[in-house]
Amino acid sequence: MPLNRVELSGRLLELGALRLTPAGVAALEFKLVHESEQPEAGSRRQVEAEIGAIAFETEARLIAGRPLGSEVKLAGFLSAKSQRSKKLILHVTDVQFVEGA
Repeated sequence: MPLNRVELSGRLLELGALRLTPAGVAALEFKLVHESEQPEAGSRRQVEAEIGAIAFETEARLIAGRPLGSEVKLAGFLSAKSQRSKKLILHVTDVQFVEGA
Protein backbone atom coordinates (compact mmCIF):
# COMPACT_ATOMS: atom_id res chain seq x y z
CA MET A 1 0.00 0.00 0.00
CA PRO A 2 1.40 3.47 -0.88
CA LEU A 3 2.34 5.58 2.13
CA ASN A 4 0.40 8.79 2.88
CA ARG A 5 0.72 9.64 6.58
CA VAL A 6 1.44 13.03 8.12
CA GLU A 7 2.14 14.00 11.74
CA LEU A 8 2.42 17.69 12.51
CA SER A 9 2.29 20.02 15.48
CA GLY A 10 1.43 23.69 15.57
CA ARG A 11 -1.07 26.32 16.66
CA LEU A 12 -4.62 26.86 15.44
CA LEU A 13 -4.47 29.93 13.21
CA GLU A 14 -7.97 30.06 11.65
CA LEU A 15 -11.17 28.15 12.34
CA GLY A 16 -14.03 27.89 9.88
CA ALA A 17 -17.59 27.30 10.99
CA LEU A 18 -18.52 23.80 12.08
CA ARG A 19 -20.90 22.58 9.37
CA LEU A 20 -22.69 19.46 8.27
CA THR A 21 -22.00 17.79 4.92
CA PRO A 22 -24.99 16.80 2.76
CA ALA A 23 -24.65 13.33 4.34
CA GLY A 24 -25.00 14.88 7.84
CA VAL A 25 -21.33 14.49 8.82
CA ALA A 26 -19.81 17.27 10.96
CA ALA A 27 -16.92 18.99 9.14
CA LEU A 28 -14.51 21.78 10.04
CA GLU A 29 -11.95 23.47 7.82
CA PHE A 30 -9.13 25.23 9.63
CA LYS A 31 -5.59 26.46 9.28
CA LEU A 32 -2.57 25.47 11.35
CA VAL A 33 0.69 27.38 11.70
CA HIS A 34 3.81 25.26 12.21
CA GLU A 35 7.21 26.56 13.34
CA SER A 36 10.25 24.39 13.98
CA GLU A 37 13.93 23.85 13.28
CA GLN A 38 14.79 20.86 11.06
CA PRO A 39 18.08 19.29 9.96
CA GLU A 40 18.81 19.65 6.25
CA ALA A 41 22.02 19.12 4.27
CA GLY A 42 24.17 19.10 7.41
CA SER A 43 22.76 22.28 8.93
CA ARG A 44 19.63 23.52 10.70
CA ARG A 45 16.76 25.11 8.83
CA GLN A 46 14.04 27.30 10.33
CA VAL A 47 10.64 26.09 9.09
CA GLU A 48 7.52 28.23 9.15
CA ALA A 49 4.41 27.13 7.31
CA GLU A 50 0.65 27.56 7.27
CA ILE A 51 -1.25 24.39 6.44
CA GLY A 52 -4.88 24.04 5.46
CA ALA A 53 -6.70 21.14 7.10
CA ILE A 54 -10.10 19.54 7.45
CA ALA A 55 -11.50 17.32 10.18
CA PHE A 56 -14.72 15.33 10.40
CA GLU A 57 -17.03 14.16 13.19
CA THR A 58 -15.31 13.77 16.58
CA GLU A 59 -12.07 15.50 15.54
CA ALA A 60 -14.04 18.38 13.98
CA ARG A 61 -16.08 18.92 17.14
CA LEU A 62 -12.97 18.78 19.36
CA ILE A 63 -11.08 21.34 17.29
CA ALA A 64 -14.10 23.64 16.92
CA GLY A 65 -14.29 23.93 20.72
CA ARG A 66 -10.73 25.22 21.10
CA PRO A 67 -9.60 28.86 20.96
CA LEU A 68 -7.27 30.20 18.29
CA GLY A 69 -3.64 29.79 19.29
CA SER A 70 -4.24 26.38 20.90
CA GLU A 71 -1.29 24.01 20.51
CA VAL A 72 -2.20 20.77 18.75
CA LYS A 73 -0.60 17.60 17.45
CA LEU A 74 -2.33 16.27 14.36
CA ALA A 75 -2.10 13.07 12.36
CA GLY A 76 -3.76 12.32 9.06
CA PHE A 77 -3.19 12.16 5.33
CA LEU A 78 -2.84 14.54 2.39
CA SER A 79 -5.42 14.83 -0.36
CA ALA A 80 -6.48 17.31 -3.04
CA LYS A 81 -8.84 19.93 -1.63
CA SER A 82 -11.50 19.06 -4.23
CA GLN A 83 -11.92 17.60 -7.68
CA ARG A 84 -11.42 21.09 -9.12
CA SER A 85 -8.49 22.12 -6.91
CA LYS A 86 -5.39 19.96 -6.64
CA LYS A 87 -4.11 22.11 -3.75
CA LEU A 88 -3.13 19.79 -0.88
CA ILE A 89 -5.04 19.77 2.38
CA LEU A 90 -4.41 17.74 5.52
CA HIS A 91 -7.29 15.41 6.41
CA VAL A 92 -7.06 15.02 10.18
CA THR A 93 -7.74 11.55 11.60
CA ASP A 94 -6.29 12.13 15.08
CA VAL A 95 -5.94 15.25 17.23
CA GLN A 96 -4.19 15.77 20.55
CA PHE A 97 -4.13 19.04 22.45
CA VAL A 98 -0.93 20.17 24.15
CA GLU A 99 -1.96 21.09 27.68
CA GLY A 100 -0.35 24.10 29.32
CA ALA A 101 0.49 25.69 25.97
